[in-house]
Amino acid sequence: MGLLRRCLHILLCTALFAGSTALSVLAVANLPGHEWLLRGALLWQDPVAAAAVTWPVPQQKPAPQATSAPEPVTATEEASAAVQEPQGTATPAPAAIPEPTATPLPSAAPDIENSGSIRAEQFGQGSGEGYITLNAGSIRNYTSCSDADLRSAVSTPSLPFDVEVDSDEPQVLILHTHATETYQTWPNLIYDPDFTARTQNTALNMCAVGEKMTQVLNDAGINTLHDTTLHDSPSYTESYDRSYATTQAYLEKYPSIKVVLDVHRDAIEDSDGTRVKPLCTINGEDTAQVMIIAGCDNGSSIRLPNWRLNLRFAAAWEEAMESRTPGLTRPVMCAYRYYNQDLTTGSLLIEIGGHANTVTEAIRAGQYAAEALAVLLGGHLD
Repeated sequence: MGLLRRCLHILLCTALFAGSTALSVLAVANLPGHEWLLRGALLWQDPVAAAAVTWPVPQQKPAPQATSAPEPVTATEEASAAVQEPQGTATPAPAAIPEPTATPLPSAAPDIENSGSIRAEQFGQGSGEGYITLNAGSIRNYTSCSDADLRSAVSTPSLPFDVEVDSDEPQVLILHTHATETYQTWPNLIYDPDFTARTQNTALNMCAVGEKMTQVLNDAGINTLHDTTLHDSPSYTESYDRSYATTQAYLEKYPSIKVVLDVHRDAIEDSDGTRVKPLCTINGEDTAQVMIIAGCDNGSSIRLPNWRLNLRFAAAWEEAMESRTPGLTRPVMCAYRYYNQDLTTGSLLIEIGGHANTVTEAIRAGQYAAEALAVLLGGHLD
């Protein structure tokens, strides 16, 4: 190629001295990068011929091809994913992905190979030995304390604390020791055995239920804080230690807090692997049932010196829920459980539905539970 170009340069020089238009045109066709020189030569030799020449257009390099970006993860894919390890640096979501809604609508179940079965059951209240019957609702005694002892503990009608309505200071704290617990996203009575029923998506896990409860209480004039820390991620172990530290920090910063609610969901299964969804119907809509858990001091490993006061609060809330929305609750569980309930006399754990309920059913239950609590605490509902 270099030899050819040198020959063409010689041809160009010969054309210039010989005055040959034909030779100049031949050089033009093969040396497009020098057309400025050739144009001048032709104009000098023969202006008319120069005007008639069609000059070659220089070729351009093709534009680089765009590299296709990986498909963004959709909200549905995020919703059906197991808990993921947190990344060192947060990556903003693509602009094309909308923010998840607080109450995502259930969708149809996908095709699932070897799917498991779900059955719905409305759990009733108990009576007789092992139960303390309330004006509405009941308490199940899982302790060695006598039923009379528990009945005496809840006989006082007043709450063990005072809540100030319409206060500028927080009165209630809602948090989640097991925040990544989640629900079904479809109403079909099947589940995916490969799904761990946990997610970091706060629109689908316990944070969504807690957010609805917080909204109801604040609207009713009960100043409520909602902590959305994922205490069980990345490690499930010691999650109660982490939520204990979180609660302590809030109580130190806001000594006005009287009530601390740890909001969870249950997991109920039959021996054959069938998942059970505790379900009731309120105002014609499917709603998850709820269950309060109040711990009891066992005199050794579980130290809850004020457990009777927490149980009194549990009984009052149980009565309020069952009075307003009959069928919403399962009996209160009083058992040898700790659950950080030594921090206030208004510390309780509440299970909102189970892993077989839908997100919508659970959020609806959280709303009714919070409405009853707002009335109990003296708030005002529209």
